[in-house]
Amino acid sequence: MLLKFTKMHGLGNDFVLLDGLRAPIELDAGQVRFLADRHFGIGCDQVLVIEPARRGGDVRYRIYNADGGEVEHCGNGVRCVARYLREEGLTAKDEVAIETKNGEARVRVEAGGLVRVNMGPPRFDPDCIPMRAAARADRYEVDVAGGRVAVGAVSMGNPHAIIEVDDVDSAPVATLGPFIERHAMFPEGVNVGFMQVSGRDRIRLRVFERGAGETLACGTGACAAVVIGRCRGQLDEQVEVQLPGGMLSIAWAGEGSPVWMTGPATRVFEGQIEL
Repeated sequence: MLLKFTKMHGLGNDFVLLDGLRAPIELDAGQVRFLADRHFGIGCDQVLVIEPARRGGDVRYRIYNADGGEVEHCGNGVRCVARYLREEGLTAKDEVAIETKNGEARVRVEAGGLVRVNMGPPRFDPDCIPMRAAARADRYEVDVAGGRVAVGAVSMGNPHAIIEVDDVDSAPVATLGPFIERHAMFPEGVNVGFMQVSGRDRIRLRVFERGAGETLACGTGACAAVVIGRCRGQLDEQVEVQLPGGMLSIAWAGEGSPVWMTGPATRVFEGQIEL
C-alpha cells in the first residue's frame, strides 16, 4: 500500500498526517509504529488520520501515538489538521468543527499562521479523567518509589496529571514521567506534566506524553497545566506557556467555561511511503 503523507508540527510536536477523506485508511499498531519510527520510517510523535465527519462536524480525525495506540485528543495536532484543511482547499470556513474520538474542537485559522482552538471545558470528575479516586480533589497523592507525589488531575478530552516543580530543567521527567504514565491510579494511562509557575501570567512546562514519551510541546498538556494552576489560585485568566518547542497562549475564564488555546501549526514536507 502506497500512502501519501504530509509532515507537520506544532512547536516541534510532530505529526504524520494522512488524508482519508477520499478513501478510508486503516492502520494497525505495527504500521503506526513503522510510520512513527525516526530511523526506519518517517518519524513523528503521533500519526493523524483525517476522515469524513460522523456526528455533524466538518471532518473527523483519529490520533495514534508512536507506540501504535489510539488516543482521544491532541491540541497541537488539531491545529495542524485545521491548517491542512484550509491549505488544501478542503474548507473555506473561518471556523472548522473537527470531531475527535470523544468530542469536538472548534478551530479558527488566524492571520500570521496562528490557529485558535476552543478546547471545550475541562472535566474534573475522576470517572471522566479516568482515574481511581473516591472523589474530586485539588490534589491527589500518588505512591511512587521512595514516597508519594502530589498531582492535579484533569481531562482535556484526554487524561492529564500535573506535578508542580521548582525548576522544570531539573525535573525528573525521564524517570517519574513513565512511572506515573502507567500507574494503576490511571487505568487508561495518563499524560504527565511538570509545571513551573514563573508568574501569574506565565508558566514553564515539560510533558511526558502517554505512548510517545517526552515531546517538545503538548497542547492539551498546556491547557491542563493552566487549568490546575487557575484552580489553585496561582494564575490569571490569560497565561503564556513556555514549552521546550516554543510558546502557547492559553486562556480559561473558570469552571464551566471552555479553554482557549492559540499557537502555530507548521507544514514541513510531503511525500509517499510504502506500507
